[in-house]
Amino acid sequence: MSATTSRATLISPYGGELVDLMVPKEDLADARAYASTLPSLQISARAVCDLEMLATGAFSPLKQFMGEADFRGVVSDMRLADGTLFPMPITLPVPADAGLAVGTDIALRDSMNDLLAIMTIEELYPWDPAIVAQHVLGSQDSKHPLVNEMSRWGRLNAAGKLRVLQLPRHYDFRELRRTPAEVREVLAERGRNNVVAFQTRNPLHRAHEELTKRATAAIDGTLLLHPVVGMTKPGDVDHFTLVRCYEAVLDKYPAATTTLSLLNLAMRMAGPR
Repeated sequence: MSATTSRATLISPYGGELVDLMVPKEDLADARAYASTLPSLQISARAVCDLEMLATGAFSPLKQFMGEADFRGVVSDMRLADGTLFPMPITLPVPADAGLAVGTDIALRDSMNDLLAIMTIEELYPWDPAIVAQHVLGSQDSKHPLVNEMSRWGRLNAAGKLRVLQLPRHYDFRELRRTPAEVREVLAERGRNNVVAFQTRNPLHRAHEELTKRATAAIDGTLLLHPVVGMTKPGDVDHFTLVRCYEAVLDKYPAATTTLSLLNLAMRMAGPR
């Protein structure tokens, strides 16, 4: 930011506060030691993506995987229990025979057994994949990627306080993987209050380029290119190709008003929502 450019005043994060579930650095050693004494639960690739979104505030105002009241409200009416609009259920399905109990702590790990978080189990509640599929996805057809995936999920959802020890490891495009707080800082430094955000799981093409340029010019703002690099559906373009397409076209945009940041979001393919 130049000496003559003032910081932008951005709108508040959704829900009024940017959630941060990361354990402070000074408490990490004790938290890791405690986690090593706990029973572990390996979570799916989708849940790992969701945990990252929760931890960094990308799913603000959510502070945990949804409890039953939030889950039921979102599935039926797209509203959290407090009335906040939230279209997608964000849950942690677990098998009924996983041996989990309300009031206990567990360590959440990824498929490589890396320790990610400590979760205090406050709720375990049943859910019906057919109801979720119909309300959220508009289909119970097993050819739908998420309908098919949900048929293999555990029939209980676990919810409770999260203390995140580390984010999932990423070894590619690390300089483009910014947290919401980091994105907001970059945008504030651009010095313009208005922001156009463009998010897609597909490669950027010429029409997208023109659309985003015109939208940014119309509001005299900055542009956030925010491609999804988390789980998509079978047959989609891989995220390496996707990011390279964005990088190839980035020099067609004004550098002073354009930010490229990757979003590790797991897609739901929920057309009705």
